[in-house]
Amino acid sequence: MHPPRLDPALARRIRVVGLDVDGVLTDGGVYLGCAQSSAGAVPFELKRYDIQDGLGIQLLRDCGLKVVIITGRVSDSVAQRAAELRVDAVVQDPHARKLAALRTLAAQFDCSLEEVAFVGDDLPDLAVLREVGLPVAVGNAVAEVRRVARLQLQARGGGGAVREFAEALLDARGEWIDAVERYVASRSAAPDEHEAAREGASA
Repeated sequence: MHPPRLDPALARRIRVVGLDVDGVLTDGGVYLGCAQSSAGAVPFELKRYDIQDGLGIQLLRDCGLKVVIITGRVSDSVAQRAAELRVDAVVQDPHARKLAALRTLAAQFDCSLEEVAFVGDDLPDLAVLREVGLPVAVGNAVAEVRRVARLQLQARGGGGAVREFAEALLDARGEWIDAVERYVASRSAAPDEHEAAREGASA
């Protein structure tokens, strides 16, 4: 699948990439359960994340872009995934006040909303998508989101949409090939002595 084409001037203007969670980083499904502990019943929530999306986020950050997660649902799994990906900020607001959160983050990063891309899928994302410089819709976004999007992805949320966007953005900026080669080189180098000793001790 080839990435969708994006205007290079617009792509180079982007400094911050914002991501919704449910329906973008996940397929929108939520698994709810309850575990028993000494303190009683403990509810928990599980989400499925796409590994290729994670690498796409890493490549965006390696190219100097800030990546933020803004979601209207509070979940421990989101905090855990955000920590794994080392994103620059994560906001979980149960009232889904995403635009206010993004404005605050943009001010912290000293950039305007015109320098922000946001990937969304559903009505809670509309306020943000109407204001950012690059509104992006995943493949299965609702019609209202698709209408305001300047870039429409083919992949569905939770199925590689964020990776598709990362490639499209970096390719339009002329950075995708170099980003991939840097990543491959970083995984091809021999481990340093400290890493080798640690791996030997755990073998």
